[in-house]
Amino acid sequence: MVAANVVLVTLTLVAAGLVGGLENSSDDRWQLLILVLVILLTFCVNVWMLQRRFAPLEHLIDRIERIDPSERSTFELAGDPVAEIDRLAQSFRRLLQGVDDERRRSGKLVLRAQEEERRRVARDLHDEVNQSLTAILLRLEALAQDTPAERLEEVVELKRLATQAMDELLNLARQLRPTALDDHGLLPAIEAQVRGLEERSGIQARLEISGDPAFLDEEKQTVIYRVAQEALANAGRHAHARTVALALEVSGEAAELRIRDDGVGFDPVVSRGDGLGLDGMVERARLVGGELDLRSSPGAGTELTLRVP
Repeated sequence: MVAANVVLVTLTLVAAGLVGGLENSSDDRWQLLILVLVILLTFCVNVWMLQRRFAPLEHLIDRIERIDPSERSTFELAGDPVAEIDRLAQSFRRLLQGVDDERRRSGKLVLRAQEEERRRVARDLHDEVNQSLTAILLRLEALAQDTPAERLEEVVELKRLATQAMDELLNLARQLRPTALDDHGLLPAIEAQVRGLEERSGIQARLEISGDPAFLDEEKQTVIYRVAQEALANAGRHAHARTVALALEVSGEAAELRIRDDGVGFDPVVSRGDGLGLDGMVERARLVGGELDLRSSPGAGTELTLRVP
């Protein structure tokens, strides 16, 4: 565009000079110099106008390129408004909003389907596999009545293994889908997780609740429970903590869960993918439009905050 304008101005001035009959005199050379200066001025004015006009577009492109598709982000532009650029920005903002809405909707469907599958598997383990183990235990009990004394110890050991398998099976079914979450709600389910942590590892756990979790919908309650479950499991298995503090604040349909331990801590960047379930917790938070903030360093414990809007 600049080159085209300069060429047009140059041709116009040259044509005007030919029509005016410029000669090789000093006055004519001054006139020619003025024409050259006019051309240069035209070039500079064009460059300045185009830069001013296209600067918002460059800013828009740079802003678009810095967007992380995996993160929920607002899209705002700074600087002087330009009608065409504003239209582009508004269209892209609507596109981002549509993508976020669709991702949240599909994420809730995935979360619902996952929890339903967990519920089905837990029910099958409890109703079918557990019944089979119970039948085996009863047969072993009957067998012990007729077993010679020298073989009785083996039967007793088999009964112990069957009982242990039943306990592990029931614990697995509760981890997959706790009945407290379905029957009584979020608070009793988290309290059960806290008691389980204290019984398994001896860690002193403290739970504080403010607000009524019943106002939260099923997806939010499930996400809060799963994040608390994973964080408590990490505190018991990896953190070597002595105490864990949980605080759940509910305000209407919004909630904030904070979990703090005094364990050994870790580097969150280095520990990604090390079996801590961090990526899974972050993804669950995103499914309900929330965010997960994790702060930890070696020797300084771990603090995890889940915010659900």
